Amino acid sequence: MQTSNDHVRRTTVRPLDLPRHRIEFPPPADDELDQDEAFFYLANGHGRTRVRFHDYEAIYRRQGLYEQLFYERLKCQSPRKVADVLGQAVMQSHGQPSELRVLDLGAGNGMAGEALASFGVSRLVGVDIIDEARKATLRDRPGLYDHYYVEDFCDLDDELYAELQTWSFSCLVSVAALGFGDIPPAAVATALSLVEADGWLAFNIKETFLDASDTSGFSAMVRELIFSEYLDLYHLERYQHRLSIHGKPLSYFAIVGRKCRDELPESVREILAA
Repeated sequence: MQTSNDHVRRTTVRPLDLPRHRIEFPPPADDELDQDEAFFYLANGHGRTRVRFHDYEAIYRRQGLYEQLFYERLKCQSPRKVADVLGQAVMQSHGQPSELRVLDLGAGNGMAGEALASFGVSRLVGVDIIDEARKATLRDRPGLYDHYYVEDFCDLDDELYAELQTWSFSCLVSVAALGFGDIPPAAVATALSLVEADGWLAFNIKETFLDASDTSGFSAMVRELIFSEYLDLYHLERYQHRLSIHGKPLSYFAIVGRKCRDELPESVREILAA
């Protein structure tokens, strides 16, 4: 799957005139919905359709809707934020971001990949569980990834796992994809196992996921990874991920670290086995 050129110049031909969508948010309620329950209305001449924020298949099928909703209306800045703090950490460690071989987990329609590509990374491989994400990337950002897999990382066969190993990933990135059940802890563990020792990890998570009161498996796994000897933490920063549909700032943590060893901590293996 790899090319012979160690530093690929990534060029994408972006559509000049993306379609505009009529997005309507529901009125404020006494009990504001959680992020994974939030929805909007997509209006047209025949009425309107209710779409959940996490109904990615429906959103990706409509060209430009994801960008208009999350980046124009809700001011999401996470792809650029995570890419920037990763680049800074690598350079502060006397490395070059252009040498990174990146696995983009939960790549979606390529927003994070596009931010990473600005560094001229050596390899950029995307993976998502839904084919609509890959199709949207090929439609809107052709040529961005060296390869884009549509796979369930909880159920990889030996042949595909061996193929993924040939990429020799030195960095795992996941932006706005962790938590809320979108990527299970077992899938994260598989992705981590594909990163070489001393490789980089860069991701973002909702601020509450680091709170000990959150007893979900994913939250517990993240806390154990961050505060264990498995990960050498380089950067932890609270920032505004985006706005809610009613203009409330949503805070996330941007996290960058370096993988210290291949074997997961015993506490994490217990979480995965539960």
